[in-house]
Amino acid sequence: MSDVLLEVRDLWKCFPSGAEVIEVLRGLELCVRKGEIVAITGESGSGKSTLLHIIGAMERPDRGSIAVGGRDLAELDDEGRARFRNETIGFVFQFHHLLPEFSALENAMFPLLLRGAPFAESRETAERLLREVGLEQRATHQPGELSGGEQQRLALARALSGSPQLLLADEPTGNLDPTTAERMFDLLLQIHRSRELTSIVVTHNPGLAGRCHRRLRMAAGRLEEL
Repeated sequence: MSDVLLEVRDLWKCFPSGAEVIEVLRGLELCVRKGEIVAITGESGSGKSTLLHIIGAMERPDRGSIAVGGRDLAELDDEGRARFRNETIGFVFQFHHLLPEFSALENAMFPLLLRGAPFAESRETAERLLREVGLEQRATHQPGELSGGEQQRLALARALSGSPQLLLADEPTGNLDPTTAERMFDLLLQIHRSRELTSIVVTHNPGLAGRCHRRLRMAAGRLEEL
């Protein structure tokens, strides 16, 4: 269907554990339409992060197919997968993975510079992104000088720098207090709507999950609708 952005079919992923093999994903299916924001819940270790990493071309599945915008990830070589991640996917991690020695502005610029964008253009885009997430007054500060909520907003700005089609957020409020978590999720929803993104959010917070278009739960290596 033309309005489907992400289609995952019969996805399997196993990991060795001593003499055993653990099947984390077991024939998983997922279809996400353009403009949807989908929440995925489930117990720790159930495979939620693994699924996001595979969709974002950070890991390869053992079996199954993933198509984003009609493009089959299995057809991409390592260079193509890196380009796909940089140009199509925005990723927000629970642990923000900001570059500690860089300023907020430089962190937001970094993905653009990796793409080969001119410095002046990268700076202008990064400044606009910091305004969008409310960090324009913190542009010269390093991540260690920012609060937890500010660091996560900076991580969101960085994820948006490549104008992604698909935003993947892995516990984006997991390390925040309830009030800051609510504000962060408000911002995430606002940006999802204003940029007409397609988004998948992994969260343990049922209240936040309930604000998404759909709620799915990971169990026994598959997704079920809630």
